[in-house]
Amino acid sequence: MKVRFAPTESHSRSLLYGFMKVAVTCWCKLFYRFEVYGKDHIPDRGPLIIAPKHQYWTDIPLVAFAFYNIPLNYIAKEELFRFPVIRTFLTTLGGIPLDRKTPIKTLDSFRYLYHILKREQKVVIFPEGTYYRGKIGKGKSRLIKMILKFQEEERLSDPIPFIPVGIIYQKKRFRQKVRIRIGEPLYAEGEADAEEFTRNLMSAIALLSDMDLNGEREQG
Repeated sequence: MKVRFAPTESHSRSLLYGFMKVAVTCWCKLFYRFEVYGKDHIPDRGPLIIAPKHQYWTDIPLVAFAFYNIPLNYIAKEELFRFPVIRTFLTTLGGIPLDRKTPIKTLDSFRYLYHILKREQKVVIFPEGTYYRGKIGKGKSRLIKMILKFQEEERLSDPIPFIPVGIIYQKKRFRQKVRIRIGEPLYAEGEADAEEFTRNLMSAIALLSDMDLNGEREQG
């Protein structure tokens, strides 16, 4: 699958992103009541990896709302990009397809990811890789390893911060209450640290989500 990415500064992307930001804000305020904590943990500048808990498709717009004034790029599963019209829409919004089973098939996506990190863009990855409702999934370290390898090879002056994010859905009803917790940045030196760093990242996400790593929601 050949993907054409819109330049981050393109007029079409700015227009579509601005429209969707307004639409997402209206949708979020209509259906949810929010508590967002930890915005002071977001670095003012530089590249950034945002790593939220993943339970529902609604995590995607809710994260966009929580990071309202920050343009985001999302790593997403390659299957969502199969149809040309949807592919154009998603990539224009900052979607980056990834074939998790055979990453070499989406090599262009990695090149684009490295390009936007060099341009100090913000990227959302869901380290669990898929939905885990009411429990914590095992974090996938392969993508994190590739990002840390990029960091190491580029000899960045500062390591890339990874921000863990907990999303807590409370009792379901109209205007469901959602608590979003943005954690303190985590850092790693290079690709050799990827597996241990992924475990630390998932521990932070679990804590922010009021869960433990055994999959149980903590009480109190």
